[in-house]
Amino acid sequence: MSKLKRAVSLLLAAALCVSLLVGCADGGDGVSLSVSVGSRMTTLDPIYAEDINSQTVLVHLYENLMKVAPDGAGGTAVVNGMAKNVGVEENYDGTVTYTFRLRSARWSDGQSVKASDFVYAWQRLADPASYSPYAALLSVVCGYEEARASGDMSLLQVMAKNATTLVVTLNGNYDWFLREVCTSPATMPLRRDVVQRLKEAGIQAAWMDGEAQSWWSDPTALVTNGPYLATAYEPNNYLELSASERYNSDQLGPKTLTFRFAADAAEARSLYEEKEVDAVWPLTEERLAELATDETWAAIPELSTYTVIYNCGHELLEDVLIRQAMAQVIDRNALAAAAGVTAQAAEGLVPYGVPENEEGDFRTVGGALLDNDPEQYEARCQEAAALLSEAGYDRGSALGELEYLYVDEGSNGAVAEELCRQWQDALGITVVPKGVTTRELWSALRKGEYTLAGVDLEAPGNDAECFLMDWTSDSQDNVAAYENSAYDTLMAIIASAADGTARMGCLHDAEALLLGDYALSPLYTMGTAWELRDTLTGAARDARGWFDFSTVVARPV
Repeated sequence: MSKLKRAVSLLLAAALCVSLLVGCADGGDGVSLSVSVGSRMTTLDPIYAEDINSQTVLVHLYENLMKVAPDGAGGTAVVNGMAKNVGVEENYDGTVTYTFRLRSARWSDGQSVKASDFVYAWQRLADPASYSPYAALLSVVCGYEEARASGDMSLLQVMAKNATTLVVTLNGNYDWFLREVCTSPATMPLRRDVVQRLKEAGIQAAWMDGEAQSWWSDPTALVTNGPYLATAYEPNNYLELSASERYNSDQLGPKTLTFRFAADAAEARSLYEEKEVDAVWPLTEERLAELATDETWAAIPELSTYTVIYNCGHELLEDVLIRQAMAQVIDRNALAAAAGVTAQAAEGLVPYGVPENEEGDFRTVGGALLDNDPEQYEARCQEAAALLSEAGYDRGSALGELEYLYVDEGSNGAVAEELCRQWQDALGITVVPKGVTTRELWSALRKGEYTLAGVDLEAPGNDAECFLMDWTSDSQDNVAAYENSAYDTLMAIIASAADGTARMGCLHDAEALLLGDYALSPLYTMGTAWELRDTLTGAARDARGWFDFSTVVARPV
């Protein structure tokens, strides 16, 4: 129980300092702030928002059960949002029940925020008909698998006991539930009547104008419960938010917050240099290279690892010796060089920046599980050739022509070419890289219609378990078709662990087992950075990527 109730302040974040576009007004009217954190939002439907700009806008429009806030010491902490208090009870059958008492709050149209609004939002997220990329966030909730299999979302154990009490029952003891699931944009509350009304308006507009519109396409028509309302929107230029008078908070953040859209990092950089915005993300490769010349500078680790996934169900790759041989000849240092300035050769599936405990880092504590020593590369290649021979193939050409899928964007093409060259040169295995769209890649992965694939594996939460939970044999997200009963047992132990130290030990064992079976070959991790001015303080960046500017105030002189 103490593990569940202890303070959660493990999120990797950095204080973000930006400057005024319009100075503090007299009488405490706050500041007007303009920022650029990406291109135009791809969606303002919480269950589909994957890009940083969309997620950043959402955390200003809606408030979840919990929220991430600056901790006053340059980091962040998880604090109550819509939840006034949280009760936790461990049940006799190993399940854990969370009871959230909601604070008195109103939607922007004056109606009360109710527990049923969370039930609707979470059922909508879990529904397989929604095809949300974040549905797995709720896989820890009892009834999730049954609900998805049957289509009956009432089986998901998320219920409104009354208007102000939300009860959620989990199938295990998950340390990260409050800080990752209950702060995610994907689990924010929605009003069923509002979504349905706006959908009907979009259908009517399509009937009259011949152009289909998403229910969220006009941000100024949204009914929200967060600190801001959308008040002006030009799709190719900006979105303006204004502080909501109905938001029950005494915060002194910006009264207006404007998101300026940029087509790419170069355009965003121009906005910053011309002082049209005072915070900018992402930075150009050129600017990152400039920053990297300073030995004291370090990029912030991103919560993802670019990884090769082997189809363990493939007639060739079901042989672990072939997978091991292909993994042994990967030169991660060369791949990281092809990936960009902030790329670093992966040392495990879990990247740096994921907490081990309140003091440590999971990767630092666990150490390197992958050998990236360039002096040992030739020896690894010789060992790989022997493994291939043991599998019955003197040269890789006997395997025929294999295909490597990757999303055709950014540096992925250069990485794919280099990786396939390594397999050819070291083992004689012909692997043809094929660039596809994100949709095409994940369609192939879920259908098992692939041999090898390069995927940027992003964890839904800042915890090592979030990188490892998808690979159990019964997981619908196990696109590698990996099966190991020992791994399944370890993950079950982790889900029910009452002791934090023992849990972390099992997580390290599980990662080592997964990589030792060569279902995955992590390649590299990426870092990020932003440019800022220094006259304001109080903003935060969540480890998962999005920014929160709602508590920005002028920095004391």
